[in-house]
Amino acid sequence: MSYFIMTLISKILIFVYYKMISIKSINEKDIDLCYELDLNTISLWSKKQWTKEFKKEGIKVFGILLSNNVIGICVFHVVLDEAQINFFAVSHKYRKKGFGTYLMSYLINECKKLNVHKLLLEVSHTNSTAEKFYSRFEFSTVGIRRNYYKDGSDALLKEKKLTTK
Repeated sequence: MSYFIMTLISKILIFVYYKMISIKSINEKDIDLCYELDLNTISLWSKKQWTKEFKKEGIKVFGILLSNNVIGICVFHVVLDEAQINFFAVSHKYRKKGFGTYLMSYLINECKKLNVHKLLLEVSHTNSTAEKFYSRFEFSTVGIRRNYYKDGSDALLKEKKLTTK
């Protein structure tokens, strides 16, 4: 197959994907959905922790949907002019296909609308894929939390300064 045809097919598939993508706010009634996606991706929280997260003031939860199926979730906590990304994951099947980029771009735009000036997150120092992903969005490492995760790995504290318009 020629390069031209392969490129054309690739562009058509991307167009079709993006026509079927949506972002929706997720609420507490969707805890099972959140827990299941978490369990099948980064295994960060228990169901009880998910319940507590939804009860915090300032928490916002968004899901990225492909044909009405949630394939990724972002949880962030807004306090004054800062936001902390507490959870960000895309199903393994949909990684490296632009869905995480779509969700992160949406999150950044939402934060700008909320006059957030700084976006923060933690990522395991062993997760080089996530580190590369966040660096594409100009997150820089500003600190380390030693032995932060269950497996004993350190958390890299990442920060992105936002300019609001």
